[in-house]
Amino acid sequence: MMQPWLQPWAEKMRIREDVPLSSLTSFRIGGPADFAAYPADAGQLAGLREDCSRHGLPCLILGRGSNILACDEGYRGMVLLLGDALSQMRVEGTEIRAGAGVSLSALSRQALAAGLTGLEFAGGIPGSLGGALYMNAGAYGGEMSQVVREVTVLTEAGEVRVLAGEEMNWGYRHSLLQETGWIALEARLALTEGQPEKIRETMQDLAGRRRSRQPLEWPSAGSVFKRPEGAFAGQLIEEAGLKGCRIGDAQVSEKHAGFIINRGEATAQEVQSLVRLVQDRVEERSGIRLEPEIRLLGPLGLTDWK
Repeated sequence: MMQPWLQPWAEKMRIREDVPLSSLTSFRIGGPADFAAYPADAGQLAGLREDCSRHGLPCLILGRGSNILACDEGYRGMVLLLGDALSQMRVEGTEIRAGAGVSLSALSRQALAAGLTGLEFAGGIPGSLGGALYMNAGAYGGEMSQVVREVTVLTEAGEVRVLAGEEMNWGYRHSLLQETGWIALEARLALTEGQPEKIRETMQDLAGRRRSRQPLEWPSAGSVFKRPEGAFAGQLIEEAGLKGCRIGDAQVSEKHAGFIINRGEATAQEVQSLVRLVQDRVEERSGIRLEPEIRLLGPLGLTDWK
């Protein structure tokens, strides 16, 4: 039931109760979140987040939920959805300034329309700019750290700060945001002038490769494991004989062993069991312990894999 202190916020924005996390994540898995809010701007986002903290209600910022495995028990807190609040984009010469709620596909199309090269790799990544900054998302030799000039963040103290790209402490699928709990509000991306036809050809080529190699026809959270040094997770999994391995409706993709797909009614528990099975079998065969790349959302927030 909605607490009295939330009522004024409900009059300003849409707040829903008992929202299935399966409807908010690309894996289509997860129990209900107690609340989900749709702030109209960064001010509402910051204000509601501060109020949640004051009243002891856990608060989670969620973009497009493309790198999340949400637990079957749901989330005992408030999910703040960025899409509506932070979806602005504008071209400034050879740079694009965009809100954290913008999808990477829309961002790459905007770069194409402006004749700017550097974001072709991001066109098929199914997530938001905010999530991409958080994870330093990348594909086909490109990653966000290569194009970010600056990031505007909201700190846990409610302060808005502007960080230079080199202050983001980039690493493989890592950024400063994971260390601090700060929220990306927008980013300025530095691109270069290019030939629209060549940019389009590159994007089409990468899209074709994704369609042929990745199980886009099934719900998933993308690539499950980080790439181990000197190897490829999908290859190690395939060599361990696990391609197509299934627990309930969770299955190692037969198209790309680096993906786990939801064949219909998969539970988070089934996915976790399959992840552990893959880790154990691969380690037995190769001596390499695969590290999950996707984030685990438990009842009280994001947690580490055990």
